[in-house]
Amino acid sequence: MYLIDTHCHLHDREFFSEEQAEKMLENAHARGVRQVICIGTSHQDSLNASAFAESHQDVFWTYGTHPEASNDYEINCKKSKGLVAIGEVGLDYHYPGYDRDEQIRLLEESIDLAIKLSLPCSFHVRDAMSDFFSVVKNFPKLKPSVLHSFSDTKENLEYALENGFYIGVNGLITFAGLDCFKQTTPDFLDHCILETDAPFLTPEPNRGKINEPGNIADIATWLSRKLGVSEPEVAEKTTNNARKIYHLPNPEPAEPGARAEFS
Repeated sequence: MYLIDTHCHLHDREFFSEEQAEKMLENAHARGVRQVICIGTSHQDSLNASAFAESHQDVFWTYGTHPEASNDYEINCKKSKGLVAIGEVGLDYHYPGYDRDEQIRLLEESIDLAIKLSLPCSFHVRDAMSDFFSVVKNFPKLKPSVLHSFSDTKENLEYALENGFYIGVNGLITFAGLDCFKQTTPDFLDHCILETDAPFLTPEPNRGKINEPGNIADIATWLSRKLGVSEPEVAEKTTNNARKIYHLPNPEPAEPGARAEFS
């Protein structure tokens, strides 16, 4: 069984040179990470993600505008090769000076686009769960979607799961001591997918280094120990969830010697 990085920014040249991106894809494949989704954060960034995906096997992309860009954005997207979701979109009230009304307007337009294109969303929600749930309940036709980098309360986690959301688990879980995951049981694997958010949120044991898709293997190892299940079971369930949500095809055959590598 292979692994999938469902959320990274490998296409973004602010963080990765072309040479770094190619090397990191090689590293990922060597560690059993066979598919990667590059996440758009603006109109142009999404087009960059599309171009990167177009030139690489088993790399996919999303179209979205981050809520912090809600005061100046463009939405112009149609169904295209390799496009698997609308995102990352959502609400972020973490920093002072945010425009609540504009963020909600952008979120609503983004969900409308997802429904029009029959795609799920990858949601970025920080310090704004109440408003987020209030908005999303008005869109019953939205396909099952993902709460990326979840780090909110246990109550909101339970509410999200009860309402059909999948949870994006990344390096935060390995070092941040998140209360919402402290009582998590093996059933949680039925509702989560793995992500790096590379170059951010590098998991243990590589804190201090730039994050990359290959580190999905470290997140899978940590989660298997936390839940008391085997590493292959973590890989199988999270991979199957990701394939179901994003309708991913079978990956290209692995290179000789490539395998899922757990620390």
